[in-house]
Amino acid sequence: MRPHGKEVLLLKRILCSLVILLCLASSCPAAQTVSVMLDWIPNVDHLPLFVAKERGFFREEGLEVRILAPSDTADALKLAAAARVDLAISYAPQVVVSAAEGVPLAVVGRLMEHPLSTLLFLEGRGIQSPSDLSGKKIGYTVPGVMDVLLDAFAKLNGVKKVAPVNVGFSIVQSLASGKVDAVMGGFRNYEVVEMLHQGMKPATFPLEKWGIPDYDELVFVTSPNFAKSNPNTIRAFRKALSRGIHEALANPQKALETYFRAVPEAPRDLERDTFAKTLPFFARSQKLDPARWERFAAFALRWKLIGRPVDVKTLLWKDR
Repeated sequence: MRPHGKEVLLLKRILCSLVILLCLASSCPAAQTVSVMLDWIPNVDHLPLFVAKERGFFREEGLEVRILAPSDTADALKLAAAARVDLAISYAPQVVVSAAEGVPLAVVGRLMEHPLSTLLFLEGRGIQSPSDLSGKKIGYTVPGVMDVLLDAFAKLNGVKKVAPVNVGFSIVQSLASGKVDAVMGGFRNYEVVEMLHQGMKPATFPLEKWGIPDYDELVFVTSPNFAKSNPNTIRAFRKALSRGIHEALANPQKALETYFRAVPEAPRDLERDTFAKTLPFFARSQKLDPARWERFAAFALRWKLIGRPVDVKTLLWKDR
């Protein structure tokens, strides 16, 4: 049966639409794949990254972001420096230490704008001020970083005869068992909530309030070659990430639901309560403040966290 005139016209319109769509598709450049390695397993510290990916913010900027988890917290920075991944999340103190050791790095963005690391202890054990820690056993998490910060904290705050103990990441267990009286390096979101869920009463001495310069806890690093060769990619990434952070701040519940869909294995009760404590720490902008980094780098040199000065101007990426 031959098609009628209206059917022929409809078919022509459909064919014309298909041709236009094919032309548009062929004219659109393919999205650039960017690998991003987390500092640890996915958790709500990374929520804006997942929001930006799931809501299509990265795609709108021409990026296809692959989120990877490391096998060890130190892997992400090393793999980024070696150009094995494009971007990685790391910690500002570890970045400064690595830069002082000659590891090639560029800091290109930030996720947390204040320290989550804190000196953590339990209420009801006679600790009201830092000086009460004198003569106590104090744990630390990351050798070469948190033990040095513990030493600086103690000397800055009149804490005497400290007995440092490497507890690794057995933070809550070490405090609950009495193995240590406090821990340097526990996070004031995760470990605090975990302790509350176990019926404990945690308390903290925030580092930036007791003599240690304020710093960006979680930052994005890459190799200097990637930073130099891909400025548009970095701009696009920062823009989409900023949208993810803004969404988390503007509509926390919706952002949390997006995160749970992306990370269905996440422990919901723990992560929900942790997220509430994490919100105030998300970076309100992607501005990397050289003066702020210089203050921490000078502090690190003074207290022998690093053995030589770090040129912050070459470490921080500049959007020209």
